[in-house]
Amino acid sequence: MTRPSGPRLLQAGAALVAAGAAGALWATAEARAYTVREARVPVLPAGSSPLRILHISDLHLTPSQRDKVAFVRDLATLRPDVVVDTGDNMAHRDSLAPLLDALEPLLTIPGAFVMGSNDYFAPMAKSWTRYLRKDPRDADRTTPAEREAEPSNLLPARELAWAMTNAGWKDLTNRRDAVVVGDHHLDLVGVDDPHLDRDEMPGLAPIPRGALRIGVAHAPYLRVLDRMKVDGAALVLAGHTHGGQLCLPGYGALVTNCDLDRGRAKGLHGWPGARPDEAGGEDSLWLHVSAGLGTSPFAPVRFACRPEATLLELVAAPG
Repeated sequence: MTRPSGPRLLQAGAALVAAGAAGALWATAEARAYTVREARVPVLPAGSSPLRILHISDLHLTPSQRDKVAFVRDLATLRPDVVVDTGDNMAHRDSLAPLLDALEPLLTIPGAFVMGSNDYFAPMAKSWTRYLRKDPRDADRTTPAEREAEPSNLLPARELAWAMTNAGWKDLTNRRDAVVVGDHHLDLVGVDDPHLDRDEMPGLAPIPRGALRIGVAHAPYLRVLDRMKVDGAALVLAGHTHGGQLCLPGYGALVTNCDLDRGRAKGLHGWPGARPDEAGGEDSLWLHVSAGLGTSPFAPVRFACRPEATLLELVAAPG
């Protein structure tokens, strides 16, 4: 058996290093390749006019990310009827001012929001290998209570919530509310971040006649989806997964950062169901998971998973 010669081994090693460097450069560039996705959701009663919901999530904004600020501001030109923000907006203690600058044009549009962990606490440096865990909370060295006790870790969540509600957006933190746009009545229910175990589903309530119930959560944990399905939600909006953040072409997300299956790491899917592409129906709901617009500042890379905002067009269900 002939073994590779020294020069061949060096060439192979150099090729691997070059491929790794190229992949790292691509992943760094892709993390700033912001894009707009579109999807149609057939959930409205027959004869209804379409309704456009802009779903934004996981900005993880730092003060220096002026390109992201400009992208988010420009989303208003899509002319959505409603904006839903599913949390993790900030990644730095000084992010509030640039975040409100980014959201300013959208805050003139009816909207609703929930918070994520990175609205309450600043991200901390962790091993990149935690992204490969099914639920990286197992690898965290501090609990939310310990982080809350350290003032330097706190983010201005209250100030953000005040700014959003003062602009007219509905705070869905473990509560119900409604948005009425024209002849559309959106009956909304939301929970605080399930990733921090802060979710407390409001008690059951009847759906007003002619209304569409929409559930909103930062992290799409199965317990939350179960409760919202029982509650009568026809559509649930969530983020948190980053679409997997590190994906393989032809395979998809490696992990979801929660107990949702990899096939539903991003995009519009029916839930539950044997397959992610099964449509919503009597026994299921529509689930839209945003891949989000950011990353942790300690892992500023994406691979085969561009950062995104999504324009959902709600249309009449067939039949």
